[in-house]
Amino acid sequence: MDKALVLAAGLGSRIRSVAGDLPKPLMPFAGAPVLAHNLRWLAQVGVREVWINLHYGADQIRAAVGDGESFGLSIHYVYEPELLGTAGALANIADAITGPMLVVYGDSLVRCDLDALSAAHRLSHAEATVALYDRDRHPHTGIAGGRVRIDDAGWITAFVEGVGCSSGLVNAGVYAVEPSILNLIPHGQFVDFGRDVFPAMLGRRHALRGWVMENEGYCLGFDTPESHAAGLRLLETGQVRP
Repeated sequence: MDKALVLAAGLGSRIRSVAGDLPKPLMPFAGAPVLAHNLRWLAQVGVREVWINLHYGADQIRAAVGDGESFGLSIHYVYEPELLGTAGALANIADAITGPMLVVYGDSLVRCDLDALSAAHRLSHAEATVALYDRDRHPHTGIAGGRVRIDDAGWITAFVEGVGCSSGLVNAGVYAVEPSILNLIPHGQFVDFGRDVFPAMLGRRHALRGWVMENEGYCLGFDTPESHAAGLRLLETGQVRP
């Protein structure tokens, strides 16, 4: 896949004591902003065109990243006067979605084999494929997205935000999506993948697949000072490398 949406519009209010005035995607980690690590990661797997949605600290992000040339990318910025949510941001660039596309959370540090994710998505003919990590097997910072159950063939059978699902598999915030998913996302409204789109896909029997990242993968969410500290400990002990 040569296109990606990087979500960078969050307020980051819970980690303000660590981030200060910086937008969360620009928080330093292992010598560079989290967003910079993610952009390099995408470029390494052949992504060439990236859309970044902006809200809090928009000018700071534009100044730090520029036009993307230093990352080997062509970057487009989409400012949201009012937050549209993770899925609403995708609907906001509907004209750019002409084929399968990656969606990555720009304020988390996730590493997994994106080529393998893309291949699994392509072979399954799913409308969306969600990268998953196992809380018992993959390094993580304790910030859990939606809990997920999958069947033996890899199809998602349950997707529950917060508590209420006993599965150890968790949404890592990396997706491969098809243009048809836009039919489930009202334009110009706040819509979240985990709370709105994925449950709706299951309810309407749309093809939603889970892909468990390889053993070397990890998912570091930096939503709170505690989760940021946990990420630093994993880095210092050599359990993760950007």
